Amino acid sequence: MKIDDLLSSIEPEAVGRDIYQLIKEIYPFGRSITGDGVRRTLDILKQYIPLEIHEIPSGTEVFDWTIPKEWNIKDACVKNSRGERIIDFQTSNLHVVSYSIPINRIMSLEKLKQHLHTLPDHPDWIPYRTSYYKETWGFCLSHNQFLNLEDEQYEVFIDSSLKEGHLTYGEYCLQGETSDEVLISCHSCHPSLCNDNLSGVALSAILGKYMKALSLRYSYRFLFIPGTVGSIAWLYTNENRVPRIKHGMVLACLGDRGKSTYKRSRRGNAEIDRAAAHVLKHSRSDYEVVDFIPYGYDERQYCSPGFNLPVGCLMRTPHGRYPEYHTSADNLDLVRPESLADSFLKCLKIFQILEGNRKYRNRNPRCEPQLGKRGLYGALGGQQDAVADQMAMLWILNLSDGSHTLLDIAYRANMDFRTILAAADALRDKGLLEENKE
Repeated sequence: MKIDDLLSSIEPEAVGRDIYQLIKEIYPFGRSITGDGVRRTLDILKQYIPLEIHEIPSGTEVFDWTIPKEWNIKDACVKNSRGERIIDFQTSNLHVVSYSIPINRIMSLEKLKQHLHTLPDHPDWIPYRTSYYKETWGFCLSHNQFLNLEDEQYEVFIDSSLKEGHLTYGEYCLQGETSDEVLISCHSCHPSLCNDNLSGVALSAILGKYMKALSLRYSYRFLFIPGTVGSIAWLYTNENRVPRIKHGMVLACLGDRGKSTYKRSRRGNAEIDRAAAHVLKHSRSDYEVVDFIPYGYDERQYCSPGFNLPVGCLMRTPHGRYPEYHTSADNLDLVRPESLADSFLKCLKIFQILEGNRKYRNRNPRCEPQLGKRGLYGALGGQQDAVADQMAMLWILNLSDGSHTLLDIAYRANMDFRTILAAADALRDKGLLEENKE
C-alpha cells in the first residue's frame, strides 16, 4: 500500500478519535526531561509502534550541554494548620515546579510566597513552571487559590529525588527503499499539557502505526525526546546518521481549533518547506507559513549552523500565541479530535509529496505527443476534471526536461500536487515519461 491508498481509505473521525484517546491515556503522567514519567509514557507508545528505548547517563557531555541528574517525584503538597492539603500534587502534577528538590519543612506564609507561582491574568488556571538547571523548589497554583491563603504556618512537603540516572528517549525507524530519511520529532517531556505537546507525541505514534504497512521510498525516523537537551543529545550521539536526513518536521501544538501553521527550516526553501506550504495552500482552509527564527521547539537544534538540516515545524496555533499555553487550561477540552485528524492528514499529504516528488524526462519532447490515441483524455477523473487533468499532463510534458520536479511543476501550474502526481503516473504508464535519477 502507498500513501495515496492510505489517504483514500482513511476515516478522519476514527483517526482523530484514536489520537485523542492516546492523549487521554498518557495525560495524567508526571513527565519531565528525565525520569519514570517519560519511561511510563514510552511504554504506552510501544503498544502502537515497536519503539526502541535509549538511555544516556547523567553527566554525559553532549556538545556544550551535560545530561542532567534524573528527577522523579512521588508526592508533594502544602498543608495548612488544620492539616488540609491545600496544594496537592495528586490533584494536578502542574502544582509542583518540575525538578523541585525534596523538602519537608514548616514555614510562614511570607516565606512560602517566595516559592509560589500564579497567573493573575487567568486567576483560575495553574501555570507550568520548571527549574531544570538550578536546584530549587516551588509550587504552582491558581491566583484565586493564592489570594485565599491565610497568614499562618504551612507544612511544605516534596517527596522527590534528584540523583545520577539517565535521560530516556524513544526512537522508531520505519525502513523504506532507501536509507535517506525523513525525521519526525516531538518532545515528550511535558506533564499534563495536551496541545503542548501530547498532541505531537500521540499524533506521531499514530502516524507510525498507520505507516507501518506502507511501501515507502524514504525511511522515516520518529523521535520521542525531551525538549532541547534531548535533540542535542540525539544529534551528538548520531552524527554519523545526520547526513541521511533529507527532510524533517517537528510536530507540536496540533490539536487546538486554530489554523495550521508551518515554520520554515533555516534554509527557507527546502523541499520540506515547499511541500508543507503547498499542502496548506491547497487545504481549502486558513493557514500561515512563517519564516525560521532561532527560538521555539527542537527545529532550532536541527537547524543550528553546524547541521543546518531541512527541518521545519508543523503546528496549529504556535506556542505562546494561545492563552492556555503552559497552563492547566491546556487540557483535554482544548484539543479536538477533528483538529488532530486534520493535522494527521496534512502530515500524510506532506509525506505524499516527498514520496512522489521526482524529476522526469519527456520521451517525446519534439512537439506534443498525441494523447487521444493513447487513451489519456478523460482517463484520470470524471468529466468535470477532464480539463484539469489535460492541463496537468500538458504542464508535465512541457516541463519534464530532467531539471524540474513534480512539485516545481505543481507550483508553476498552480495545481494540487495530487493532480500532477496522478497525471505523471498516467503518462509514465503510457511510456511518455522516464525518471531522471541523476
